[in-house]
Amino acid sequence: MFLDVTARRNPSLIDAAVELHQKGLLLPDTYILDLDTIEENTLSLVNDAKKQGIQLFYMTKQFGRNPYVAQKIHDAGIEKAVVVDFKEALIMMEQGLPLGNVGHLVQIPQRLLKRIMLYGTEYMTIYSLEALQQIISIAVELNIKQKILVKVIEKDDQIYEGQFGGFHLDELPSIAHLSNKTDLVEIAGVTSFPCFLFDGKAKLLPTNNVETIKKAKMIFKEAGIEITEVNIPSATCHETIPLIKEIGGTQGEPGHALTGTTPLHAKMDLPEKPAMVYVSEVSHNLDGQAYFYGGGYYRRGHFSSALIGDAHSLVRDNVNPFSDENIDYYLSTQKEHPIGSTVIAAFRTQIFVTRSDVAVVSGIQKGITKIEGIYDSLGNLIRR
Repeated sequence: MFLDVTARRNPSLIDAAVELHQKGLLLPDTYILDLDTIEENTLSLVNDAKKQGIQLFYMTKQFGRNPYVAQKIHDAGIEKAVVVDFKEALIMMEQGLPLGNVGHLVQIPQRLLKRIMLYGTEYMTIYSLEALQQIISIAVELNIKQKILVKVIEKDDQIYEGQFGGFHLDELPSIAHLSNKTDLVEIAGVTSFPCFLFDGKAKLLPTNNVETIKKAKMIFKEAGIEITEVNIPSATCHETIPLIKEIGGTQGEPGHALTGTTPLHAKMDLPEKPAMVYVSEVSHNLDGQAYFYGGGYYRRGHFSSALIGDAHSLVRDNVNPFSDENIDYYLSTQKEHPIGSTVIAAFRTQIFVTRSDVAVVSGIQKGITKIEGIYDSLGNLIRR
């Protein structure tokens, strides 16, 4: 999906990936993160968001909850993280990084709530009155203030399976009533997901979720609560930041944009450059096909081709379709290739749901390649 654009816009990344694998410094089933380019992408996003008056929170699940990269993104100007689940929150907390939004897409477990509130997060997203009551109780106990984002959902909204949760519009007055019992908890904003979807051509279009958000904002106003934050996540990048502003949003959450891998980046050249490739190795040949080590396959990744060879020569080959029902011990190509050949691919992924390693590499753009660390897909350091 991103192989052509990566070869054209970041050929140094491909060269570095081949060299590191051929030297035995990287094992197959490893994603390489180009740290220099991620930092450049971050700076560019920060500058664009400032012009539009949009607050950004960075998301790390796409590149494996990596704390080292998260620290660099923080240092480059996106100061706080939005964590997709409580396990990602714990990784960021261990790194000592500020949290911007916790609870969306996955709610905080009851017995972890106090720990996260003691650590501190600017916003918490809630799906239920019970969650709001727990937050109020802890805020009163600890005498701390907490701002809340309310996730809203209606029957015509676009919601992915496995992500259902939130308040229907007719439930919002109950939230207002409960929150008015204390000054320590503030209903500050509303959110939903996804707020943009790719049209399959060259545009990201607002979903009906945006209309639900606008209606929620009006309902809260009628209940005496002035909503100041409108969180508009999904595919936050240079192309959507102006759209967030246009539809009344105040917050965006770049994830794939940090590595230049939103669907739009496969169709058009945006300021964010590709900063991630997948590295594997040919294991064996059988019946005219080459089989390379798997582990990083993502069923929505559009993984269709790869570059295969060594530092002297790379050839392109198609990757055979793979069933979602099976485990990707191996993936195969349409032709045979020498055993031990490097395989380079670039496709849409969510590293945190793979079993891949993640190599954070600096200096690629300067010709002084350095592996800063090898991590697992969940952000744990394997070795430096």
